[in-house]
Amino acid sequence: MKIGIIGAGRVAQALARHISAGGDQAILSNSRGPDSLAELVRNFGAGVSAGSIRQAAEASMVALAVPWLKIDEALAGLPHWEGRILVDATNQFVGRDLADLGGRTSSEIVAGLAPGARVVKALNTLVVERFESGPFKAGARRVTFISGDDAEAKAQVGSLLSGFGFAVVDLGSLRIGGLAQQAGGALAGVDLLKAT
Repeated sequence: MKIGIIGAGRVAQALARHISAGGDQAILSNSRGPDSLAELVRNFGAGVSAGSIRQAAEASMVALAVPWLKIDEALAGLPHWEGRILVDATNQFVGRDLADLGGRTSSEIVAGLAPGARVVKALNTLVVERFESGPFKAGARRVTFISGDDAEAKAQVGSLLSGFGFAVVDLGSLRIGGLAQQAGGALAGVDLLKAT
């Protein structure tokens, strides 16, 4: 499987490492273009390459891992998603504050910017250092959450994360699960472990 990643910060890089370690391929992208990522991707080995945002967005599964104020720019001008999966790993931070979402969830806003995408909220609740350190701690598996409105898309994302070693918990719909997952929600920043 080839997974596109829009973003090249710490969350994106940790995801690329997990993908590569699992034997799949990742395409990292950023707003500055693939040449700016050439040195970075050399550190990952053959499973990770650099591409444009458009190239990353052509994968059947794409992760969005950019700062909140960059989501419009990151998703602007991309073609219709035609049912491809968009994993929303963002949190609605503006500096240290939370953006006013006008009663919507962060993932509902992301879905509005990605017509035709099957959006799954995931990879946003763990503090980045915990995500970087991996799915296992003290003989247990770290819990990660998913939510979305498309059961098949959630199953595919859940399978990927389970393959990394995480214990995946499905929270239901993008609206209900997304509220619990997004920054400020009950599960944001929580480091839960499941005994193996």
